[in-house]
Formats: sequence, C-alpha cells, structure tokens
Amino acid sequence: MFGKRGNEGFGKGGTAGQAFQATPAPVTTVTAERPVVAAPPPPALEPAPAPVPAPAAAVRRRAPRTEDYYDTKSQVFSALIDTIDLSQLAKLDTESAREEIRDIVNDIITIKNFAMSISEQEELLDDICNDVLGYGPLEPLLARDDIADIMVNGAGKTYIEVGGKVQESEIRFRDNAQLLSICQRIVSQVGRRVDESSPICDARLPDGSRVNVIAPPLAIDGTALTIRKFKKDKLTLDQLVRFGSITPEGATLLQIIGRVRCNLVISGGTGSGKTTLLNCLTNYIDRDERVITCEDSAELQLQQPHVVRLETRPPNIEGEGEITMRDLIKNCLRMRPERIIVGEVRGPEVFDLLQAMNTGHDGSMGTIHANTPRECLSRMESMIAMGGYTLPAKTVREIIAGSIDIIIQASRLRDGSRRITHITEVVGMEGDVIVTQDLMRFDIQGEDANGRLIGKHTGTGIGKPHFWERARYFNEDKRLAATLDAMEKP
Repeated sequence: MFGKRGNEGFGKGGTAGQAFQATPAPVTTVTAERPVVAAPPPPALEPAPAPVPAPAAAVRRRAPRTEDYYDTKSQVFSALIDTIDLSQLAKLDTESAREEIRDIVNDIITIKNFAMSISEQEELLDDICNDVLGYGPLEPLLARDDIADIMVNGAGKTYIEVGGKVQESEIRFRDNAQLLSICQRIVSQVGRRVDESSPICDARLPDGSRVNVIAPPLAIDGTALTIRKFKKDKLTLDQLVRFGSITPEGATLLQIIGRVRCNLVISGGTGSGKTTLLNCLTNYIDRDERVITCEDSAELQLQQPHVVRLETRPPNIEGEGEITMRDLIKNCLRMRPERIIVGEVRGPEVFDLLQAMNTGHDGSMGTIHANTPRECLSRMESMIAMGGYTLPAKTVREIIAGSIDIIIQASRLRDGSRRITHITEVVGMEGDVIVTQDLMRFDIQGEDANGRLIGKHTGTGIGKPHFWERARYFNEDKRLAATLDAMEKP
C-alpha cells in the first residue's frame, strides 16, 4: 500500500480494464496563468461585429507533452492499478476518490524517485485522476467553454473548433485501447454500446453534448470520436443579438412567433446553430404548457417545469428492440401534449409531425437540414415519399402548407460566424406551388480587413403577415405591428 490513509480496503486488486468502469468525475476548470483582456465594445451607432470567442479565462494552456512524460505516466498508472482496490474506490464520492488517488500517486512518485517539478507533478496527478475517474485526455477540452467541437481521429490526432475555425490540439491518448475504453464509458452511461459487433453509436454527455463514435473495423486508423459541445450557460435571444446573429427587432419577432404558438421549423446546415436556436425559442413557451420532446439523442435543455423527454433506442445485437422517432411521435400523441418538439427531423417521421401540428398541437417545433427555406419545403416532400406514402404531390404540399407557419433559416457563413438569414412565412397554396414570403432576411454586403463578412438584417416591407389573426388572438398584434415597422427603419 503506497497511500497515506492506511489499509482501508485499498489493497492490491483490480485490472487496467476495470480502471475505466468508475463513475466519471464532473468536469473541473483550472485557474488561468494569464488574464484575458476583453476587447472594448464597438461604438453604439455601428453594427456589432460577429463575435470571436476568446480563449476561456479559466483554463490553463499546457505545454506540449513529450514521450518521456507519457512513459512516466504509463509507469505511474501501472503501479497505481496494481496498488489500488477499484471496487473500494467505486464506493467513495468523487472528491474522496480523487484525494485517495492523489495520495497514492504522490507516494509512487516518491518511491520510484521520478525527477519532476511541482507543476509537472500536478499535471500528472490531474491526468491520472482523469484517466481513472473521468474522460482521460478529453477532460481539459471539455472544461473549455470556447470549444464548439472536439474531433478525435485515432489516439494520436485530436482537432478542436474554436471561433468557427478547426485547429489541431496537443491532446493525445496513450493508445487506441484507452480511446476505445473512454468511448465505451461515455456510451454506457445512456445504455448504448460500442464494440466490434456494434461499431457505430450516438450518445450524449451529462451536459447534453452530442457524441458520435465509430470504431474499428469501420474506422481504419483507430476509433473516431466526435463531440458537439453544449455551452454550460444556455444562450438566449438577447445574447444572439449581442453576437450579431440577429437584430433586436428580429429577436422580438421570434419572441412573438414563439408566444403565439406558430408551428415552426428551424432549417440550416450542419453546425449552423439549429439546436441552440430551438433552445432559445423554447424560453418563450408558457410555463403552464405540457411540452413533450422527441430526440435521437437528448440534447434540448428546456427551462419549463412541465417537460417530458423521450429518446429513441437503437436495435440490440440481435436486431430487435428498436424504437424509432415515428414510434415516439405516435406515442406522445397519446400523452396529452400541448406542444411537441422534435429535436431533428431526418425521415418519414416528418409526416407524423405534420399530422400532429394539424390536430391541435399548435406551437410544435422541429429542426431539419436544408440550406434555404425553399429547400426545406422540398426536403419535407422527399422525406414523406421516403416513408412509402403514395399521396399525390399536390396533397403532400397542401399538408405541408396547412401545418407549417414559419421557417427560420440559420446559416454558418464562410468566416465561421452564425446568422439567422431568413424568417419566412408559409402563406398557403397557389395552384400546385407552396407560397412563402420573407419577413426578414440577412443581406451580405462585403467583408472587412480581417475577412469577417459584413451584412445587415432588413425587413421586407410585409405590414400584415399571414399569422396576424393568431397574434391578435394572443393580444400580440400591437407589438407585432411595432416590430415590423421598426424593421423597416434604417
């Protein structure tokens, strides 16, 4: 026993494989060495530029690791596993377990006489605690709130997205076995599995961050792990205004749309901020409404007290037990929902969502992958056809036009900034064509010296939108009229 706490059940026992079965520790942040100086705000009369996320002030940037460091860490880790009883460690709370591990590691370093500075020893202690209790090398990246995506391409290469740009990180894993163990630990928390027989898996972290794992033999160069991070502080429409994603008048229009229970679809490409915008809009749902969410991987973070969250389930190894999005939507219709929110519409379930919108569940919402509002409507038609429905094209379009009130288009521009580029209203049918009209759009006017795109949101002159009567029913007609007038002013 190397520890200082005596033989309280921490004798020799456990294996390296068992080391990764302990409960992950919550992500902790480390104090910065240098303060980050905030840039002065732009003049009040100039349009706010798109935000450039600053490095998180609470995170210490570490020097690149050397091979000697990894050799030392491997020796200390092996000695720790030979010393500690993991079954007893699992009974402790997270902080007590970390303290026990730190005591034993300190003793191992002393006995083996490793030449290390105080800062190197602290980093080694943190890394080993993360390996045993947390997500290993991923912990420093998960602690940084300025990172949007983490992309692990095998044990030796990790990339991150910061400020809309992808860059390589110094983080690496001991080997592919450690990387796969961490992936298995993540997916097991939500009842999923990833191995050679089931090499593809979608899961989530406790904070709602989306995780995708694809393992060998499908991933040739080692397990590929992708994490779409969620910010710890949930964004609001006011913050989107400060970031320049939308104007104050556009944000007010979105508030009204959410308040008067328009059926809406958020359209956009990958990484354009669809789920973030959906979270923002759900803040304006009345707190006495019963909301049911259906998702492939539970990511939405609703603030209302009366929310029921449903999640699909993949088939087991025998190919049985699958619960699809269509199954969830059909079932939630029997749960007396007032609003149905579908995290992402990918296939024939769009028909069930449209049917729900037409049967008294006003204010339902969903997201869909499309590059323009027009393309969004076309994709809905294609998804309905994928379900094997043999309805005439005109009938399908009538169903879409009668169900969807608003399409909100979110885009990720080439400079990495995210903008709400269209707020489009579905008016109805004219012949065989669905008629739409833009209430607001974003016009790109050029770029500045730093390569940032310059543009502005403008109203289109629509004085009385199609959902005017609905706004009047909810006593929002005066605010709607004032907002549309304000959008016309330069």
